[in-house]
Amino acid sequence: MGRTINDTDISCLRKQMGSEIHTSFPLAANTCQRWTNHNTIFNQKTAKPIPLNLKGAPDLQALAEEYSYTYTK
Repeated sequence: MGRTINDTDISCLRKQMGSEIHTSFPLAANTCQRWTNHNTIFNQKTAKPIPLNLKGAPDLQALAEEYSYTYTK
């Protein structure tokens, strides 16, 4: 299951990585990442990823650094 409307970046990542499949951080981040076009089909060419909000989750911050994902502390 992907990101739901009530998910934060942290809850989405934990849900994706804690599933029966045990998704890797890069796959979970790609599922949970939000985009400047609000994940719609409009303006896809100019859309940019919004940094993951990982405030208060040092374990996820370390993974984001390891895999070169931008995030906010």
